Amino acid sequence: MIERLVERARARGLSADGLWRSEERTAIAFESGRLKSAGIVEEAGTNLRVISGGRVGVAGTTAAGDAEADALLERALASAALGEQVPLSLPSAAPLPTLSIFAEPAERASVEAMVALGRGLLERVTRDGCQVNVSVEREISETRVANTAGAGGRYRATAVALSVDVIRVAGDDVLMVYDQYVGTDLPGAADVDRLVDAVTTRLELGLRVAAPPEGSLPVIFTPSGLSAILLPLEQALSGKAVLQGISPLAGKIGERRFDPRLSLTDDPLAPGRAGSRPLDDEGVPSATLPLIERGVVRGFVYDLETAARAGVRSTGNGRRGVFGKPRIGYTNLVLSANGAGKRKGGTGGLGGGLVAGVKDGLLVEDLIGVGQGNVIGGGFSHPVALAYRIENGEITGRVKDAAVAGNAYELLAKIGGVGTDGRWLSSRYSPSLLLEGVSVARR
Repeated sequence: MIERLVERARARGLSADGLWRSEERTAIAFESGRLKSAGIVEEAGTNLRVISGGRVGVAGTTAAGDAEADALLERALASAALGEQVPLSLPSAAPLPTLSIFAEPAERASVEAMVALGRGLLERVTRDGCQVNVSVEREISETRVANTAGAGGRYRATAVALSVDVIRVAGDDVLMVYDQYVGTDLPGAADVDRLVDAVTTRLELGLRVAAPPEGSLPVIFTPSGLSAILLPLEQALSGKAVLQGISPLAGKIGERRFDPRLSLTDDPLAPGRAGSRPLDDEGVPSATLPLIERGVVRGFVYDLETAARAGVRSTGNGRRGVFGKPRIGYTNLVLSANGAGKRKGGTGGLGGGLVAGVKDGLLVEDLIGVGQGNVIGGGFSHPVALAYRIENGEITGRVKDAAVAGNAYELLAKIGGVGTDGRWLSSRYSPSLLLEGVSVARR
């Protein structure tokens, strides 16, 4: 359908681009140790954008057929009549990179096999006094992108997620531990082992409760605990935030704003990752984009519209759904810190070997309320959901009724240590980071 739409738009002298995507999602859920649901959902839809008289209009549909194609084009034109003036230029045809984002074993896996995968994980993490929930999700998708300038492409992708959370309630004390595997293929035995070890370790360390420390202290943020630290950067490195004049990093390209060991990259070409793709949803070929390189700000992410308004080129970060206009979206965010693995303490254990060097501090796995408030400014203040006390280089117990606060930009300007535990969490890769001078308070 998308090809017919583009041809009809071209025949009428219009500039247009569109996306067609079909998705089949299989979801298995175990709740409190029992199989709760298993189902398959299929969806498909088309999004069309036209440029008429310099104005941009967008329309979408989940229907198919020639009649619907004509109706969709007319709706997009009607939208353009009321749309904004945007100096939008569609990309021309260009070679696309080759990458592995489709796994046949994941595509062929039956519902029974997925149920068995979830049940196997459930049995390994079940323990007395705990509620265990496990989910297995598999998505098979096909995407087609085309425009009147000749650009476009198509690709198929698979994505698999295996998640587990364990909840232990003892009186008024609630301990929750969560972890997941995400990739384009089914998890292997080593992946499942890692999930089991991660959940078991966190649960056992959390059975003992320790008094929270207070003051300006060193805090280790694990890969899962880094959300509050990295979210301000994600917002500030968006071209939209730059255009709106709210990014603290606007106008800072080429300046060293962070610790020289810190690098952050948007990588749509990472093999085996669910966020990877050969081109974005606007037909721009994918390429690795350095955002921060050894502490120096290198660039921002743009889609076609924000790039046009800023007078720069799109970075291939356009995302679109069936309805609504394209927007900026990251693919795979990779945080690398030079010097990882050089710190004394080895590669094992929670915190990636950083715990041994902390006399008195905290290790943060999860925070409450991340994403609320003026995130882009860098300031954060959150109660801990899961954190551990560190005393004399050892974890002595789980901390309750504590909160951490600080400013992400200031903390990342001087990193105290880099863990050896780099790992993927959904579409983000990072090691643990030791940040000095985080404010820790009792609640």
